[in-house]
Amino acid sequence: MTDQSPDQHPLLRRRDGHHARVTFEELFFDLVYVFAVTQLSHELLHNLTLTGVVQTLILWFAVWLGWQYTCWVTNWFDPETPRIRSMLFALMLAGLVMASALPEAFGERALIFALAYVAIQVGRTAYIAWELGADHPLSANYRRMLGWLMISAMFWIAGAFAESWMRGVLWGVAVACEYVSPMFGFPLPRLGRSKTSDWTIEGGHLAERCQLFVIVALGETLLATGATMAGAKTWDMSILSALLATFLGTLAMWWLYFGTSSKDATETIVRSADPGRIGAYFHYIHAILVAGIIATAVGNDLVLAHPHDPLKTAYALILSAGPVVYLLGSAVYKRIVYGVVPASHVAGVVALLLLIPVAFTVDLLTMGWLTTIVMLAVGSWEARLLRRRLLSDAPAPTVH
Repeated sequence: MTDQSPDQHPLLRRRDGHHARVTFEELFFDLVYVFAVTQLSHELLHNLTLTGVVQTLILWFAVWLGWQYTCWVTNWFDPETPRIRSMLFALMLAGLVMASALPEAFGERALIFALAYVAIQVGRTAYIAWELGADHPLSANYRRMLGWLMISAMFWIAGAFAESWMRGVLWGVAVACEYVSPMFGFPLPRLGRSKTSDWTIEGGHLAERCQLFVIVALGETLLATGATMAGAKTWDMSILSALLATFLGTLAMWWLYFGTSSKDATETIVRSADPGRIGAYFHYIHAILVAGIIATAVGNDLVLAHPHDPLKTAYALILSAGPVVYLLGSAVYKRIVYGVVPASHVAGVVALLLLIPVAFTVDLLTMGWLTTIVMLAVGSWEARLLRRRLLSDAPAPTVH
């Protein structure tokens, strides 16, 4: 470690004490991930089996990790500098190829998917390590990161040549390498491990990037709802009722995240003595949150497309699983922000699980409304708690 300040590198963001804004380059980059999330939800919709769920989960983690690692880069490095901007555009191209290959990632386009993904992860990290040189304080962290990404790359590429079940095992190992290694500071022989206190992130920027990805996922849910609605041959009362149920369910997810905790989450990471650690927690948790949104989007499609159909086991599980996963992720998120697991979320998860046996006695539309009512109830519970917090934080009136 040298005495060089991280701010001395020409490609790094200037840390002047203000909230680092999200740039247009970053927003443009995120458009690829709108497409990727859409691809994943469509693939799950058409492959609602245990194998399909496992495969979609592996692919989702790959999509998330590609975005997450890039998010950390743009937290440190200025996307408005020509070299970082050019890197982002190259990653967008590789990301577009990766997202296009998602439907056949466990089929004929496995190698294309794997090579595109490895190009994103290894290529970006190798480029940053090269730009930093050997003496910069962040260099050791990037060399460790590159080592782990090269290890995972071997599993990604090997998996592309394997049969489907072995491919899932190898790609699952690759995901674990990339998802778990940051928890331990990317430890490698001779290179040691990184400490989160060494990660000089700008907390407000990272929180905002996570929040924008949630918007991307919720937006995809609305797009899927609108597309299914537009494709309906007749707009009768059942279709309109399904539209209202799915819209209100999406609105409840928005409220549980943005209406009750997102601003406090930003304050939590900004004021933290170790924002790198909190930032890492945020990324782990948002992978769960967005997975819940994707699964919910699939359930919404089913409700709109077949409102009067009886529920198969897969339909019953997906309609409950999406909101359950979302509430679990939200509960952990709020545990980090407020220090307690919200009772409303626990009650909501229990209610949704109790709905699974009920699902076999009703149609898709009724089940859609039941899950939406649970989410709205949880949102209403959280809204009351928010009002209490605001009242308790309000200054006492001045007595004259």
